[in-house]
Amino acid sequence: MTTVYGYPPSGNCHKVRLLLEQLGRPYTWVDVDSSRGETRTPDYLAKNPVGQVPMLELEDGRLLVESNAILCFLAAGTPLLPSDPWHHAQALRWMFFEQYSHEPAIAVARFIRGWTEPDSPRRMELPALHARGHRALAVMEGHLAAGATWFSGDAYGVADIALVAYTAVAPEGGFDLAPYPALRDWLARVRGTPGFIDMPAPAPVHAARLAATD
Repeated sequence: MTTVYGYPPSGNCHKVRLLLEQLGRPYTWVDVDSSRGETRTPDYLAKNPVGQVPMLELEDGRLLVESNAILCFLAAGTPLLPSDPWHHAQALRWMFFEQYSHEPAIAVARFIRGWTEPDSPRRMELPALHARGHRALAVMEGHLAAGATWFSGDAYGVADIALVAYTAVAPEGGFDLAPYPALRDWLARVRGTPGFIDMPAPAPVHAARLAATD
């Protein structure tokens, strides 16, 4: 059976779990708490020298890392990965955007607010991260406001899964989604897709920091 090694509150890990749930594919989930250094153990590094989650392990022992590569592999041959070359390229475009322009701001702001101490010097990074994150959200809003329904071509698919993970919890990073009505409508559409699951809540200590941060 397919095994996924992941940290449940991580958007990069959640996107893999969401895809598997929506495909109805059986899998085994192994919790690896990257916030506690569990991706840096000798056993884990022997499998994934980069020391990150998620990691996909196939029944024959093959390993695949990088969340969006995992999404493309799992969705191959299904309606969630467009077969039309143009729509396929558009899905990849938004997946690259997610990893380069979106996740480094929105996910990192969420991490700093919930996974660092209140007096951490990393809190000084937040204004720049918020500015960069809002630029990414504005690009997404523009795409949707221009008449697009999805980010994976003409139907829901892997790019939407890649983008929804951290967009849905962007408020935990200090991002107000009120100025983005088309984006909020898209979030509602994604949540209405068959088999959709929300990202699990972080551990109480992280949830308390998120709730306490102005």
